[in-house]
Amino acid sequence: MRVLQYKDSADLIRFMREAKVDPYGIKIMYPKGMEYCLRLERISNICANILKQEMLSLGADAAVSRDTLTGKAKTTDCLLLGNLSQYKLLCEKLVKQPFGLNRLGSNLAKLLDNYQKNDFLINTPKYKLRLKQNRPLVMGIVNLTPDSFSGDGIYQGTRHKAQDTSRVVDFVEELVGQGADIIDLGAESSRPGARPISVREESARVLPVLKSLAKKIKVPISIDTYKPEVAKQALASGASIINDITGLSNPRMIRVVASAGCPVVIMHMQGRPRNMQKNPRYHSVVGEIIEFLRFRIQSAQAGGVAEDKIIIDPGIGFGKTLEHNLEILKNLREFKVLGRPILIGTSRKNFIGKILNRLPQGRINGTIASCLIAAQNGANILRVHDVAQTKEALKIYSAVEN
Repeated sequence: MRVLQYKDSADLIRFMREAKVDPYGIKIMYPKGMEYCLRLERISNICANILKQEMLSLGADAAVSRDTLTGKAKTTDCLLLGNLSQYKLLCEKLVKQPFGLNRLGSNLAKLLDNYQKNDFLINTPKYKLRLKQNRPLVMGIVNLTPDSFSGDGIYQGTRHKAQDTSRVVDFVEELVGQGADIIDLGAESSRPGARPISVREESARVLPVLKSLAKKIKVPISIDTYKPEVAKQALASGASIINDITGLSNPRMIRVVASAGCPVVIMHMQGRPRNMQKNPRYHSVVGEIIEFLRFRIQSAQAGGVAEDKIIIDPGIGFGKTLEHNLEILKNLREFKVLGRPILIGTSRKNFIGKILNRLPQGRINGTIASCLIAAQNGANILRVHDVAQTKEALKIYSAVEN
């Protein structure tokens, strides 16, 4: 006799297949085993009490504040406690009801559908990125800066010469040889306290390297930039993905991405690099980041960016304390409600240094541990400096999971 542990429908379906359950039976039964606790925030007491009754009628339940039950409170948070089968029936009931419950039912159905997504296909103009459950891709970091926080900046000055480009190309080819699935080029430091550089300077750093790389390597190249002018030039020079730390907050960047039809990483950041670590605060760090990303996804789509081109990044270390970063990693799976692939970048970051009391070059072990936690909690892409070590760790992880 055993107590079986599973974290998603794929695990549960596998258990049923091992027990030789009929395929039709699996289809009917697995939703009954997928139990979720859903949190609804600040809903009216009328809706909360109706939800309570509807959930009880389905053999599930809803937890609301005591004052809601007595009528003293006008609004409440509500915890729904049920399985996927019960939630499906609940949504069918809610869409027929007043008081805004019809809209809630539609949103709830979409949220649950998003949460069940495990595999994604991201098409670039030249490449297809297949993001499969428990098999994260590795994005290799290439800092074309003299002032990277991790001390790995390629350029040591502002006058870039041919030998600089040749050295970077050799370095990138080594990362690809180690197994990097994507290369991420960044020419402006986003470390805490960093000052912005001009379009001209950023272009001078990145474009010669990009043009050389596009001819030599056979993996997609991402450009880490928030400047529409740089993004446009980079896409014309062979880049396949735009990685925007400002979350597509510039409407002109939305137009560039939409026009190119390229994938884009939408990241969350509180503030800007020069001030983001000055006492960052959140009421609910995961909840607020989810709402920010949801709004930015909607804005991008309204501007012509296809939903299936969007990747999200909660922005570890960008306007977050040590505790915020740990909470994001622990609850990373919650971001699946947005229905988009999750990119996570913990590599050598300061929160690892605070835990281990290590300088950036001594944070590899901590990086690997954080990457495996992220992978286990739903990350689809891991952005790292140390490609070879990360790939080896992921081989063990994937062997166990798959």
